[in-house]
Amino acid sequence: MTGRQGFSGKAAISGIGMTALSRASGRTELELAAEACRAALADAGVDRPDAILCYHLGDSAPVLYLARALGMPEVGWHNEIYGGGTQSASILADAAMLVDAGLAGTVLIYRALNGRSGRRMNALGLKLGEGAEEQFTQPYGMAGPVHQFALAGQRYLHDTGLTEEHTHAVVDQSRVHAARNPRAMRRDRVDLPAYLDSPMVASPLRRLDCCQETDGACALVVTRADRAPDAPRVHAVVRGGGPGASAMDKAEDITRVFSAYLAGPLYEAAGMKPDHIDVALLYDAYSWLVPRQLEDFGLAARDALGAVLRSREIAWDGRVPVNPHGGLLSEGYVHGLNNVAEAVRQLRGTGVNQVADAAVALVTGFGGGYGSAAVLTRPGG
Repeated sequence: MTGRQGFSGKAAISGIGMTALSRASGRTELELAAEACRAALADAGVDRPDAILCYHLGDSAPVLYLARALGMPEVGWHNEIYGGGTQSASILADAAMLVDAGLAGTVLIYRALNGRSGRRMNALGLKLGEGAEEQFTQPYGMAGPVHQFALAGQRYLHDTGLTEEHTHAVVDQSRVHAARNPRAMRRDRVDLPAYLDSPMVASPLRRLDCCQETDGACALVVTRADRAPDAPRVHAVVRGGGPGASAMDKAEDITRVFSAYLAGPLYEAAGMKPDHIDVALLYDAYSWLVPRQLEDFGLAARDALGAVLRSREIAWDGRVPVNPHGGLLSEGYVHGLNNVAEAVRQLRGTGVNQVADAAVALVTGFGGGYGSAAVLTRPGG
């Protein structure tokens, strides 16, 4: 990849919408999706979209069902993309390309799930076909994503010299941010003794190091930029990766997650450097992923990570603001799309912990060794 992307700056995120986040919604994924989508459309001032996109892991409401729930007699371009957190940033490119190609003037994006009361991600079944390799690792304790990424996290913390004090700093800072966020599921502070007392799930990951299991939905409206002159722009998006932590038996370095592969291409596509980033919306499925991404995206050098975390430079008013809403660790887990919504708020200047003069936001989507990342910009910023 070389130079600016064709869709850069031609699409804007003009609407965001979310449901309440909970552990027991008592509602179907379709009901959640419809509520979030109606809110996003209203926020954008749009009656109905030209195109609809969603991503899921077999745990969401189908696009055509949603179109019917929204009262749409017909639907144009639509797609359901299989995948979880890796899609949260790259789906912005799918929408922007539709806009740039003239296939849609307005694209509705949503992610809806009952991730706590419905289908959960903490177990793997034996099967043939897709995911078949999992049956060979499950008997050794690889019962789900937590166990898999705990191994990579253990090695990364060892290699960097980071300790429980530093992962605690990540978790507690997310709670500090969430304390002022009415959407957040977890707003209580966590001191170091309480953190150390938290149950260990898979070393080094305690329960507090893992993102929330959440019921809820989030939606975005992506519009032609000339229709929304004041809305944040989709400036650059990349997707890809390598073996990394999602294929440990095939990786030379199991700690090398998606960000190690994508940071360079993203900055090249954006025509930017790390010091252009004003606020980072990092996919914090696990606490150790925050320093890993800070390092990979050049926001903090490896030998400075400990000091950056310990002195809370990742606070909303710090040198490297990370997840001012509380992120997936504290606000909730809508497979990363809620982090994109927060990026939009920050660029609009409406965040509950508003980063001063935020004009450029980094958003990431994690899936182990592969994933996605995007740069969003404020018009004229």
